[in-house]
Amino acid sequence: MFNSLRYFLGETCRSLIRNKFMAVASILTVTLSMFILGIFLSVVFNMNHMASYLESQVEMSVYLREGLTTDQVMGVGRRLKALPDLKELSFTNKDQAMIEFRERLGDQAGILDAVNGNPLPASYQLSFSHPDSLKSAAAAVSSYEEVESVQYGQDIIEQLYKISQAIRIGGIVLIVFLAGAELFIISNTIRLTVFTRRREIQIMKYVGATNSFIRWPFLFEGIVIGLIGSGIAAAVLWKMYALMMNEAAAAGLLFIPFIGIYPFMLHISALLLGAGVLIGIIGSVISLRKYMKV
Repeated sequence: MFNSLRYFLGETCRSLIRNKFMAVASILTVTLSMFILGIFLSVVFNMNHMASYLESQVEMSVYLREGLTTDQVMGVGRRLKALPDLKELSFTNKDQAMIEFRERLGDQAGILDAVNGNPLPASYQLSFSHPDSLKSAAAAVSSYEEVESVQYGQDIIEQLYKISQAIRIGGIVLIVFLAGAELFIISNTIRLTVFTRRREIQIMKYVGATNSFIRWPFLFEGIVIGLIGSGIAAAVLWKMYALMMNEAAAAGLLFIPFIGIYPFMLHISALLLGAGVLIGIIGSVISLRKYMKV
């Protein structure tokens, strides 16, 4: 078993050296394709992570109608406290709402002096343990007679998910195209190897070598090409992601909820290596089935 493995690996190395230009072209194609795949995966996972993070931070504001009695306002509060998965609940009366609004306006707060009375409504602010609970609570609270409107930042989150979906679809199309290019070049590399060794293969058949014994070096060649190409792509992507995180920290952008380097990039690298090896095997199998007549 060990001698067979050593023979397969030796034949793989000799074949790669013999057809070095095609091998390099195959490795570069795999590297480029896996690198683009890695960027696509990193972007999609980070956007989904950002959307989930923002969704978990969203507060729901419940604005009450004018003219409610104290009992009605407190009744709304009791009903809100009974909502499932409620994490925090606070109340802001009309006067406090005006004070906070003046603070937000800063130097321009003087424009409020021309306003008669206080047009701002009293409101409740709610946060939930689970984002899905917020959506269902918003739908329920909107039906309360005492409630004027319900607002929360769902529009922003939905836009993030739409962008993520568009990137995902575009990435899938790109991956299919690049995978086709990889398969074409790898299969042609193996085909060239089979062609240059056709007499040797015939001799091996005459002396009793089985088809599987003859095929294994070519399968190893595809695996090695896929592994080297995807390994280079994973290393470059890991380095670039680390640089991006450092630049974000230097620019004071740590408030953006990027996924941490570890173990995220370890998982991405494992996916790229697995995809590269799989592409290499498939390319070899396609070439052997189509061109190897043994």
